[in-house]
Amino acid sequence: MLRFFGWTFLLLLVAVGGLVLWGWNDYQMFLKQERRIPESARSFTVESGWSAKRVANELTSLRVIDKPYWFELYARQTGLAPSIKSGEFNLPAAADVPALLAILVDGKTIQYSHTIIEGSNWRDVRERLAEDEDLVQTIGDTSDDELMTQLGLDGQHPEGLFFSDTYAFPRNTTDVAYLKRANEMLQRVLAEEWEARDEGLPYKSPYEALVLASIVEKETAVAEERPMIAGVFVSRLDLGMRLQTDPTVIYGIGPSFDGDIRRKDLTTDTPYNTYTRGGLPPTPIAMVGRAAINAVMHPESTTALYFVSRGDGTHKFSETVEEHNAAVRKYQLNR
Repeated sequence: MLRFFGWTFLLLLVAVGGLVLWGWNDYQMFLKQERRIPESARSFTVESGWSAKRVANELTSLRVIDKPYWFELYARQTGLAPSIKSGEFNLPAAADVPALLAILVDGKTIQYSHTIIEGSNWRDVRERLAEDEDLVQTIGDTSDDELMTQLGLDGQHPEGLFFSDTYAFPRNTTDVAYLKRANEMLQRVLAEEWEARDEGLPYKSPYEALVLASIVEKETAVAEERPMIAGVFVSRLDLGMRLQTDPTVIYGIGPSFDGDIRRKDLTTDTPYNTYTRGGLPPTPIAMVGRAAINAVMHPESTTALYFVSRGDGTHKFSETVEEHNAAVRKYQLNR
């Protein structure tokens, strides 16, 4: 009887050992096997709060792996289970399990992008944001005042407060989060440029510099002209002359502007009409990039007080009104 139990126990040990060995081999094969990932699974999303087990089950349902328990074991064995990030991941065409887990742990999610165009106004920015399907839309019919409160900018006018640039963002980013980031970038760039500004400039605050930068942004798209145009406006401010710049007049007209400035537009007073009012307008008139901000912080020293478009994107600068009038006749009236 004892011999029988002895042999039974030995056979049981052999069987258990065989199962353990088979399991270990199967586990190692699972880890080493390179898997062809279906096209439909290349974009894989891990939602916030998912466990390693949930991730394994989702990968199985997408036919990326076939044994979710081994994936979960590997994630826990390596201590990487708590480090799996949430987000949308771009999986390769083929990879083994360690490589797949590394992708989910590294957190390099698929990035989308949206651009705030230099010279665009706040109305344009809101419209383009509302049309972006990659952003989670939350603004809707929220008023500008309510939106600015959400952004921590309570009581401020939104124009010019969002830095012109292209921003990359992961899936599930909201439109409000995007705007907050663009405003933080604007504040950072403006502070850097203000700190390094030339001495003796006629601005009392970074915000006033931003107002002039928005005018420079609208006056020219030619990068090398921006410091010169800024220099003309600085000279006018120093002399107490009115800026007399068309983009501010157009901004004051608002959405009803039809593309043509008429004499009555130049004489109709609005807070933004720099033909009827001295100094800077009350707010920026457009979104700006670093180049325009840098130009007003380091304007070119010039005796020119006037400029007119040549019609090719560049401008003719003049020191006297007589020279300016001649340039207007040459480049504007004749054309």
